[in-house]
Amino acid sequence: MKIIYCEDHRLHFPQAELSGGQFVTPFERPSRVEYVLNRLKERKLTQISAPDPVDMKPVQALLDPGYLIFLETAWDEWKAAGMEGEIIAANVPARGMHMDRIPDNIDGKVGYYCHASETAMTQGTWAAALSSVASAQTAQRLVADGADSAFALCRPPGHHATADQYGGYCFINNAAVVADMFRASGAEKVAILDIDFHHGNGTQALFYDRSDVMFASLHGAPQDAYPYYLGYADETGVGAGEGFNLNYPMPPGTPYDVWREALDDSIAKISAWGAEALVVSLGVDAYKEDPISFFKLESDDFTDAGRRIGRMKLPTVFCMEGGYAVEAVGINTVNVLEGFKDA
Repeated sequence: MKIIYCEDHRLHFPQAELSGGQFVTPFERPSRVEYVLNRLKERKLTQISAPDPVDMKPVQALLDPGYLIFLETAWDEWKAAGMEGEIIAANVPARGMHMDRIPDNIDGKVGYYCHASETAMTQGTWAAALSSVASAQTAQRLVADGADSAFALCRPPGHHATADQYGGYCFINNAAVVADMFRASGAEKVAILDIDFHHGNGTQALFYDRSDVMFASLHGAPQDAYPYYLGYADETGVGAGEGFNLNYPMPPGTPYDVWREALDDSIAKISAWGAEALVVSLGVDAYKEDPISFFKLESDDFTDAGRRIGRMKLPTVFCMEGGYAVEAVGINTVNVLEGFKDA
């Protein structure tokens, strides 16, 4: 399996995250990638290459133009306004407030474009986000050109990013861009399978009214887990997209046998639909020791999950998402990839 990775991810490293009422080192940090790279090399998976330059056309086709301009210019605006720290949203529009008027002040603008204030931005965030989506795009091109699979070691991750908001450590929705690129390259039906512990709210929002991209997400029940306000089982799509959005929310303490049933059901529905290409949002935070999750998967379970996904025999792009038990994130990620290849 070919692996696409860019060193520019290091440009995004906020020094603070608001968690539990205090500032901590962000759970989403550069060392996560180092553990994955080290494990890939230990397992002799060394077909690692840098991405081609980012192609903004597929990104612009999917995301709000004002949002993209904001991401590109936010740091300069923030500093020009005299802000001394990192960009952290302090004011957000709530019920009863205007959602249709964008403030001129950068402090207000940040809140308008952010849906989760744990996610900070730094001087290098925009460049890192572009390198992340470039990795995903390069992986897609490899598969569209005939490779059976490719792994984009994306950082920052993407599945919480919507068309016009960032949050959950995500700025550009890599998996969504890949799915749209598969459509543009000729696939009539594309599936996105999100196995990250947290619901892929951004991906759902981007395709909720579409029938050409099926989205399936296995995640912690929103009553108990971020992003809290989306991810219920009765969210099945709207208009043309009705029936093409599949949510599998599960409660605290969910073991692998229950999680596996949800995986098998999603695979069966994707297969019955006749998907021609698959994008996997590969988060491994369903692991039992993840610090911000509550499922109970063991490392070996990720191998079995990868094998089940591999049995679909679809052209597949894996996009790295979450996983915050850093000493295990490499093992669990590579276990999915090896299981997939052994199917």
